[in-house]
Amino acid sequence: MNNIPKISEAEWEVLRVLWEKETCTASEVIEALANNTDWKPTTVKTLLARLVKKKAIGFREIDRTYSYFPLITQSECRKVENRSFLQRVYGGALKPMLVQFIRDEKLTANDIEELKRLLDERSE
Repeated sequence: MNNIPKISEAEWEVLRVLWEKETCTASEVIEALANNTDWKPTTVKTLLARLVKKKAIGFREIDRTYSYFPLITQSECRKVENRSFLQRVYGGALKPMLVQFIRDEKLTANDIEELKRLLDERSE
């Protein structure tokens, strides 16, 4: 999908449930979010409606029950969010962000090896 909509933090929470389970009723989404949020069922239903309106999720009605499913992938959303963050925080410059990340985060030996491998692949 070329036109990924802007997704709010709360909408991300709902999408994470749908990406994990692939298809859910509103009740199942509400239940999945109950441990991590104090949202009322009406809040979750509002978020589902917003995501439908944004064409980020779709639904099927089966016996008067709506079953929701993602229309966009987590990967697609991450790409858009990464670009937005990079532009907003680092003026679009990737190197300062990577340097900041590498300096500030505790990286395991495996993390470092994976980063080296990715950089080597890109330089070939």
